Amino acid sequence: MNLTGNWSYPTAIKFGAGRIAELAEACVACGMNKPLLVTDKGLASLPITLQALDILEGAGLGRAIFSEVDPNPNEINLAAGLKVYRDGDHDGVIAFGGGSGLDLGKMVAFMSGQSRPVWDFEDIGDWWTRADPAGIAPIIAVPTTAGTGSEVGRASVITNSETHVKKIIFHPKVLPQVVICDPELTVGMPKMITAGTGMDAFAHCLEAFCSPHYHPMSQGIALEGLRLVNEYLPRAFADGSDLEARAHMMSAAAMGATAFQKGLGAIHALSHPIGAVYNTHHGTTNAVVMPAVLDFNRPEVESRLAQAAAYMGISGGYTGFYDRVMALREELGIPNSLRDLGVGDDRLEELTAMALEDPSVGGNPVKMTSENTLALFQAAL
Repeated sequence: MNLTGNWSYPTAIKFGAGRIAELAEACVACGMNKPLLVTDKGLASLPITLQALDILEGAGLGRAIFSEVDPNPNEINLAAGLKVYRDGDHDGVIAFGGGSGLDLGKMVAFMSGQSRPVWDFEDIGDWWTRADPAGIAPIIAVPTTAGTGSEVGRASVITNSETHVKKIIFHPKVLPQVVICDPELTVGMPKMITAGTGMDAFAHCLEAFCSPHYHPMSQGIALEGLRLVNEYLPRAFADGSDLEARAHMMSAAAMGATAFQKGLGAIHALSHPIGAVYNTHHGTTNAVVMPAVLDFNRPEVESRLAQAAAYMGISGGYTGFYDRVMALREELGIPNSLRDLGVGDDRLEELTAMALEDPSVGGNPVKMTSENTLALFQAAL
């Protein structure tokens, strides 16, 4: 099968091995003459990043990069990125990397022409209408992991460095105009990152599929995303150079982020505060809390996940699905508990309060209260 395509859902996506070569062409199509490439510290000096900068420089588009981006990006990173963007008189952003680089890059473009603080645009009601659309610079997204799906998202997750609370900043124009999905860029991912980001994609598809909200399109996308991760993540983990597996995982990541328009749930409600307080890897944290959340939601999702299991070729209904999740975690070397991530029981009440404020709570099939959310954290410990 030729794993190459040009897609316009949910935005323009150039998908296929080697398509990073089209980066300069994409910049021109978006009206960028002096783009700023935003990525994280770990990627800044890697060959895939230098290759992207070479492409830009070769096309006369400069070689500007900002990489002071933390694993859980915050408003301090954002302010630094905005200074570089404005001082350099840039006219667009290439968000390059995993979730942190993509989220921060999108926010630099979004905030480049705004006069209000970023927290005024949190994903609450119609707060997004406070933004000046003319002050949002064009965005190209280039994912280098296969998990977050931020490349096809209309929002970014930014951590408040003072309160340690993750906030979702939303605006329709935060959706990148062009996405370049080149699976060759993910070949060098370490096994741990392959596992964690892959399980993030799985969590997105799982929670979207189980969400009680009505969105049949998302439902179908989530189901196929589950199948792709189940089939191809073990292959990508075992052999990072398996381009077929890498390509299908990159598709699954974009599918998960598209599907969760239908909603997320307790996996993310628990994972977000843990990541903000303990700076854990988001996808890995999702995988750690996943079994406890499946148990918690079982009364509402048992029949639905039995259907998913059948589609995925897993026998045994809900129990078979649950067992497959446990086996997948073991195969990928996912830690067994939150304690293994450094989480103790001394801050569980604080984490519970933060979880109940997370927007993901609204998409959980079972209503979350202080009591049962605290119990969930304790079960995942």
